[in-house]
Amino acid sequence: MKTLDIAEVARRSGLPASTLRYYEEKGLVRSVGRNGLRRLFAENVLERLSLIALGQSAGFTLEEIGAMLGARGGPDIDRARLIAKADELDRKIRHLTAMRDGLRHAAVCPAPSHMECSTFQRLLRHAARPARERRKQ
Repeated sequence: MKTLDIAEVARRSGLPASTLRYYEEKGLVRSVGRNGLRRLFAENVLERLSLIALGQSAGFTLEEIGAMLGARGGPDIDRARLIAKADELDRKIRHLTAMRDGLRHAAVCPAPSHMECSTFQRLLRHAARPARERRKQ
């Protein structure tokens, strides 16, 4: 088994060594030994770090990612969880799109003041709704 020391993993992954140590503390990655004071990792840690990065980009927490990584090193991804996250992202996209469109309109609205603009008023009402209510959209 080819091993990489923590400095090489940091260089190749673009993550600081402190993040690698934190991930190890959280159980997301595992060192396979030491060379002096430096942790050694199996070369497949780079693939695991890519899976972690993908999960984070999709909005999963480290705990959720850890549950999907599997104990044997390979991913154990719950497809229903992926669909639920995709649905959540769709809701966020709709919300952000509405906010963007409202802000663009407010920037060029011919109304004498923003408070007299019906589109801006809808934007205010939408923003004032509780986050729990917006998540249901």
